[in-house]
Amino acid sequence: MKSAEESYASVCSLCNIIDSVRTLEFSTYHLCRNGTPRQPLLVPLAKASLVFDPSRVPVASLEGLEEYSHCWILYVFHLNTDLDKLWNPHFNSKFKAKVRVPRLKGGRMGVFATRSPHRPCPIGLTVAKVEAVQGNKILLSGVDLVDGTPVLDIKPYLPYCDSVQEATVPKWVMVDNMLTVTSVSFSDGFSSALSDCWQTRENKTLYESPDELLSLIKQVLSWDIRSVSQRNRPHGSLVTGNYEASQNSLDLDDYQDEEASDSETEQARSSCKDLVYHLNLEGLDISYRIDSNGNVVVEDVTISSNIPNGNQNH
Repeated sequence: MKSAEESYASVCSLCNIIDSVRTLEFSTYHLCRNGTPRQPLLVPLAKASLVFDPSRVPVASLEGLEEYSHCWILYVFHLNTDLDKLWNPHFNSKFKAKVRVPRLKGGRMGVFATRSPHRPCPIGLTVAKVEAVQGNKILLSGVDLVDGTPVLDIKPYLPYCDSVQEATVPKWVMVDNMLTVTSVSFSDGFSSALSDCWQTRENKTLYESPDELLSLIKQVLSWDIRSVSQRNRPHGSLVTGNYEASQNSLDLDDYQDEEASDSETEQARSSCKDLVYHLNLEGLDISYRIDSNGNVVVEDVTISSNIPNGNQNH
């Protein structure tokens, strides 16, 4: 019988069969975790392409998938979990039994009652819209995956057995207004700046025009992508005036202990006004502010300097 470590290695080897989100193979608009939709289909314009390695997976294996509107994607939480500690017996590390839940304002819930990426077996399941199948490539939308996510398998979505009409969920799951913002607006010069950036990124993106990118930005920022700890800070009282949104909000929400959270809250009650957030999206650095009433103003956009070499082209 295989050990746990050997079984995990076998699972990871499957990532070579259906190639992971890699350069010119599987691309998505998010190169980092923050800002990636927390659940599938929340941002309909969130595009991705999944390219199969034809030397491992025959093109014929995709025949018929284009007749389905949606598909399931089985993948690995490769960035959000301390995989080495969980699977290395020398660390003797245990997974967190409870995690912080954004909809509970940071309140804790048992990990198996949540969709947290911090799980004893870090496997994720999501659904996406099938836009097209082109040879060995699948074009998808409504995705909630980070660029580079190892994909294990895909399966067609079957409404007659995958949708449970009488399903019920806890009340806290239904509190959508906890994560929505009041409004999203753009500064006077934003569209012009976005058009200038588009000239540089035109052949390196999954989006067809600056207008479509503008709609994507609005869809992403229509949800409050900040972590629980950021939302709980008194507005306009941060240590620094800039916050790089490439930090992982899921890690901050789900994996910090209460002592760290309390300490961070006290530290935040220092001094600074006018907090500016930065969202890295499609190779762009987008700066925005959000006031205490949940009104977002998107101020500027520049070409991001944090694009990994492997992701310069989509």
